Amino acid sequence: MGDTEVIQIRIGSHLVGIIGLKSILEEVARDFADRDRAVIEEALLARVSEKNYVVPSARESYRAALYREYRKFIGQPLPETEEGGLRIKVLGPGCPQCDRLEKDLMAVLAELKLPADLEHVRDIQEIACYGVMGSPALVINGKVVAVGRVPARSQLREWLRAAAGG
Repeated sequence: MGDTEVIQIRIGSHLVGIIGLKSILEEVARDFADRDRAVIEEALLARVSEKNYVVPSARESYRAALYREYRKFIGQPLPETEEGGLRIKVLGPGCPQCDRLEKDLMAVLAELKLPADLEHVRDIQEIACYGVMGSPALVINGKVVAVGRVPARSQLREWLRAAAGG
């Protein structure tokens, strides 16, 4: 049900739910593949705006974020931009190991009182963009730090402190 499914994407420093994003990406990839970036961005923004409220002052942020998601969708990811703060991704289909890693991360973040964006990526295409061959995988600030295992909490503490700058 691509028309009613909500997918979260990062717009600026916020995670925002977009209704119907998958079907929009499919449509734009099919109909605009040979067009330049500006035309693709406008097509994405126009279609997203039909079912989602886009704050006028955030249109440029939406445009950039939607184009980034489009590039991922067609298998050409753009490098993530540094937006400050910890960005943590657990990559995996939602198996018990993936869920355990996510829970351990939440516990360690709470213990260290570190603010972070923690996302569990279950989409196989997005996981493939990271080039990992096992799950769960852990990505901190764009860098893959573990694959195929749940690291000990002591290791998570060490990585998170280092990534937070202390």
